[in-house]
Amino acid sequence: MAKLLARFADCVFWMARYTERANSLARVLDVNQAYSQDAHGVRNWQSILTFYADEAAFAELYKQVSAEAVIAFYATDPRNPSSIRSCLRQARENARTIRPLISTEMWSQLNALHRKIKPLKTSSVTSKNLSSFATTIKEGCETHVGITLETFYRDEAWHFYLLGQQLERADQTTRLLDVKFAQLQAGAAEMGSATDVSQWNALLRAAAGFQAYRRRHPVTAMSPQSVAHFLLLNPLFPRSLLSSVNQASEALNALRRDSGLGTGLRAQKHLRAFQSALLDLDIDEVLARGMGETMDWIQRELNRTSDLVAQEFFGRA
Repeated sequence: MAKLLARFADCVFWMARYTERANSLARVLDVNQAYSQDAHGVRNWQSILTFYADEAAFAELYKQVSAEAVIAFYATDPRNPSSIRSCLRQARENARTIRPLISTEMWSQLNALHRKIKPLKTSSVTSKNLSSFATTIKEGCETHVGITLETFYRDEAWHFYLLGQQLERADQTTRLLDVKFAQLQAGAAEMGSATDVSQWNALLRAAAGFQAYRRRHPVTAMSPQSVAHFLLLNPLFPRSLLSSVNQASEALNALRRDSGLGTGLRAQKHLRAFQSALLDLDIDEVLARGMGETMDWIQRELNRTSDLVAQEFFGRA
């Protein structure tokens, strides 16, 4: 790249991804806590390990699945590279590498958030104080996003930041939805029951989408179709899959158009094709054949996009 070293672009991309991942993981843990207040609690915590494909890594560190063990594994365990604590550490390390490129405010806030979480022990966060911990993480990560929006210089680095943030957000929103549908399929709550409705509420609130959903559906009863359509395909809700893919595509276009980068064509074409396929998605058909198949396809498309970005911009094999 003419103006921005590939190594620095890589760090900006991953600083955004790790911060977004910590935010989303806090939301997943928080909403799962809301699902797990009944006899199905342990099974619900097991599903988190399944969706992140972390069963083997978890088994190496913990003897059995429990709420406290899964919370520790994902919240504060430094041995887990995907824990919130590890994500914030890696976001901070990437920020340190690109310290000359980012604002003083960005660095100071991210460094302070990391230092706040770093001293916590694996036993510090439990089911009793998980909600408070999740709120701290969500507010810290959203403050980072707000400061970045107000202070980050709008050159190539900004577009790489948006690209990383939006690809991660697309991935995490689908995981959040996947958790709920798998638990529904497993019969954790009967469809239409009071518990079921409260869980859809919790899911929307975890995605920061409850008020936005109610503006789109002010009087109609909440249903799997309407919630799934909103989180997957509403182009106006900033945490929906389609909105995230649209914004990632715009960032890729800007990198090639405004910054004049000669690379990234395969990633751009792939993401455009994925965008087009999403617009043809029919939620009723998706639910009729099962959400799992569609989620697997979405994950493959997002992973392929990330691989192409890494190959074309960062020089990774």
